[in-house]
Amino acid sequence: MKKRLVYFITYLLIAFSFSFAQAQSNISIKSRIDAQQMTVGDQAKLFIEAIVFNKNIKIFWAPISDSFGKLEVVEKGKIDTIVEGTHTTFRQRLLITGFEAGSYKVPSLSFNVKHPDGNDYVLLTDSFQLNIAAIPVDTTKPFKPIKNIVAVKTTWLDYIWWIVGAVVFIGLVAFVAIYFIKNKKAPIPSFIPKAPAETLEEKALRLLKELEEKELWQKDKIKEYYTDLSDIMRAYLEARFGLTALEQTTDEILAQAKRSRELNKFYDELASILLTADMAKFAKAKPLPQEHIDCMEETRRLIENTRPVITETNTTPKQ
Repeated sequence: MKKRLVYFITYLLIAFSFSFAQAQSNISIKSRIDAQQMTVGDQAKLFIEAIVFNKNIKIFWAPISDSFGKLEVVEKGKIDTIVEGTHTTFRQRLLITGFEAGSYKVPSLSFNVKHPDGNDYVLLTDSFQLNIAAIPVDTTKPFKPIKNIVAVKTTWLDYIWWIVGAVVFIGLVAFVAIYFIKNKKAPIPSFIPKAPAETLEEKALRLLKELEEKELWQKDKIKEYYTDLSDIMRAYLEARFGLTALEQTTDEILAQAKRSRELNKFYDELASILLTADMAKFAKAKPLPQEHIDCMEETRRLIENTRPVITETNTTPKQ
């Protein structure tokens, strides 16, 4: 009986190890640093690379703070995407510096991996030791005295470009004033016809365009980007389908969508948009640049495909 139990546990461990190794074989995370010794104020480059061999796997980029203890991250390069055949490579470069001598650790970075079969897991990069040395000072040489301020004689020729600039500026102002006085147009009539009211989908699409023009995710404002995107989607659902979407969780909205005969057709697209937004807002995950673009396009398509159909009735009396 004991032998059978031991065999069974051993079989489970081998099966779990094989499935985990197979899952990890679909993605590769690497990191390297170009220096482990430097002087105070110098910069070390940390290179991060992720290779995804299965397009159905989603990887959420590791959140990177502005400092690692007493080490400062002075620059976060943008994430480059390279597609080669069946696999995609993502790369990012960080610049790290320190202003105190000592030995410091660059910690591991954690990447959340979402597998299509639900077997989600986390991958870690290597950590590195970075030694920072103080700047050597030669104490055998005497200190040099501070020199007094030396007065510099100036003439009007030293200000010639300022004078030329002022004359040109005055000339331009005079020209513009004369031009507008001569070409003064008649006053615009106070009556301005009202523009037609926006439809629900026109308003939602306009808000999406304005959000896109803000370039929030390009400025590393991931949470703000997905908060605004989710609010636009929820407001449209509430106005279009009568859902209380602005006050409900994602699970409650999706449950209502399943019961809606019209919205149920777009359940998968709606779930993808809202769940990706929740991961970025609450789980502090960092979707890849292409996922930001895909999420915006999915939202736009869902709104366009669910616009209400307007039927015109013929009011012409019969002869």
